[in-house]
Order: sequence, then C-alpha cells, then structure tokens
Amino acid sequence: MKRPKRPIWIGLIVLIVIILLTFIAAPSSNKIYTGSTYNRAPAGYGAWYAFMQQQDVDILRWQKPFQDFKDEIKDKKSTVTFLKIHGNLQNKFLYPQEKEWVEAGNTLIILGVFQPVTTAEFTTMQKYNAGNVKIETRRRHKIEKNEVSSLKDSFGAVVWQKPLGKGKVIYSTTPFIAANAYQDNQDNFRYLADLVKQDNNPIYVDEYIHGFKDAEVKEREGEGDLFSYLAKTPVFPALIQVGFVLLVVIWTQNRRFGKPISLKTRIVDNSEEYIQALAQVLEKANSNDFVVEMIGKEEQLRLQKALSLGQKLLDKQIVINAWMEQIKTPTTQLNEVLSIGNRKRPISERQLLSWLEKWQAIHQEIEKSRNSTVASL
Repeated sequence: MKRPKRPIWIGLIVLIVIILLTFIAAPSSNKIYTGSTYNRAPAGYGAWYAFMQQQDVDILRWQKPFQDFKDEIKDKKSTVTFLKIHGNLQNKFLYPQEKEWVEAGNTLIILGVFQPVTTAEFTTMQKYNAGNVKIETRRRHKIEKNEVSSLKDSFGAVVWQKPLGKGKVIYSTTPFIAANAYQDNQDNFRYLADLVKQDNNPIYVDEYIHGFKDAEVKEREGEGDLFSYLAKTPVFPALIQVGFVLLVVIWTQNRRFGKPISLKTRIVDNSEEYIQALAQVLEKANSNDFVVEMIGKEEQLRLQKALSLGQKLLDKQIVINAWMEQIKTPTTQLNEVLSIGNRKRPISERQLLSWLEKWQAIHQEIEKSRNSTVASL
C-alpha cells in the first residue's frame, strides 16, 4: 500500500488548523447580543425598550461596569432598579458589590437564571393579575422561605423575588420574558413593565454585559484602537486564517517538497542563435529583401534537386521546362515564385508569407507526383 504524498499531509494539516481557528477565534456574537435592547432580532429586547419609552417611563441604558454604576448613584437619595438580561443562563450567585448595593434598598432584576428542568410543558401560558404571559421553558424554581413568586404553576416558579436587607432581588428562569419574539403577546411586555416599575424607581438596563461600552470605558479598557475593535468582530479570525494560509504558501514556494531535482544544462545551438539574432536585426531594419533572396535560392536548389537538375542555380526557364516534362501541371505558380525570388525589390510581409505558402504548395505537388508514379509501377 502506497503512503500518501507529503504535500497531501501538509494540506490536511493546514485545513484542520483553519477549522480549529474558526471555532476558537470566532466570537459568539449571537449570544452576547441576546437580551440587548439594541437587538432587533427575536432574542433581543429592542421592541420592549421602545414600549417602555412610549409610556414615558424613566428608563436608561447603562454601558459601564456595575462598579461604576454603584459609584455614580450612591449619592442619589432615591433607590434604583437595575435590570440584567443574560444571553446564557447564569448562576443566581451575587457578587459582594451587588449584594451590598441591594441591601442598601435597591432592586436588582436578573432574567436568565439557571434552574433544574422539570416535567412541565415547554410552552405554557402563566396567569398574572393583568393577563397571561407566554413562557417557553421547562425550568422551574422551588420557592424557599421568604421568597414570593408572581409567575408560577404547579411545577414551581418562573419568576420569584427574594428580600435582601432593605432591597430585593428578582430572578427569572428564562431570559425571554419580553423578547422581540413576543411582540404579538403584549401581556409579556406589560408583565415585565409592571415588574420593573413596582417600586417607582428610575430603571437602568445593563448593556455593558452585551458588549456595549461608553467611549471612556473603551479608552480605559484599551479598546480605543482599531486592532482591539477588530479582535472582537468576525473580521479578526478571517484575517488570522488568511495570514496563516499566506505563510504556508510563502513557505511552500521557497522550499520544495520531496527530493531535489537537478537542473539540466541548456544546450546552446550556435547556428540557431545566429539565425534568430539575424532575423531580429532584419525585422527591426524592415529589410526582408535579403531574406527573400536567400530563401529563394535555397528553395530553387531544393526544387532542382527534386527535378534531378543538380545543385547549381540554373536559369528560370530551364527549371520551368523540366517541371513541364516531369510534373506536367500548369507552371503559372512556379513562374511567379521564381520571379519573386530573383527580383531585388523589397516585398511586404503579407507578400512574403504568401510567397512561402506557394513554395510549400510546389513541394507538395512534387511529392504528390512522385507518389502517383510509384503507385503506377
């Protein structure tokens, strides 16, 4: 069994590396934008945010880290509601700074908290005091002490809240309560609106977790240059792949695969080189009369040899008479080529090519006549 050639193995390795780079370096943009109020796709919250603005609700997008949020509002006398909509299900664990902020009397709402899957139907209509909310998840939370649920069924809670100090935390097992996909079911929009407005607090929606950042944050985190921006877009892995392929091509072009092949020494034909050089000189000088004279003599000697007239140039009429005796075909074309070959005036390039074709036809006529003679014997 023959072993695959080395270039095939190299090609397979390059292909595998490109595939791995695609999976590793490609950003998961579809997940990071899930739940964003800038996202108009079914998993986004652009329609719900517009719905809130139409009601003149005090709602703003927040595009900085949570620590900045906590520092900027600590001097405000009123409490605040902070809404986080995760693209992937997260643990309900709170960071110390979040816990401290909630205990001060604020409200934190987290949509998309990991909970166990139950035997409930995937799609259900959950009742609340203002209508029916469409829920698409089997995950439910088992209510614990001091927890209250505003959206639940016999399998457990979909949305529940837990007091923490002077404030509270509200959780949801699904991040899609009021996503764009539910625009036809306005009760979903109203439910989330009532949830965030229940304390009459100013409402902030976390867009920092979706990759949206203020200019000062980008500058602070070293994302103000073009390279940092490209590193987070699909262009970056594409550039990596192109650069890798380019390096492979450069390497293969400068280093041969397999055994080295010895170069053959070019054999120089001095006569051929001289003829080509002379032809180029005559062509540039636009002087083909010399060519016509030399070729005419050689072609006539070749014809005389075929007619058994010897190797000394004879008069044109002698050649024509021998042609009439041996070949017995019209001599018009022969008379024409012999006349052109003997005259000294220059002819055009087109006339030169036509003259050479006629000489070729004359030699073919001789060959044809010889074949006919041999066949008759």
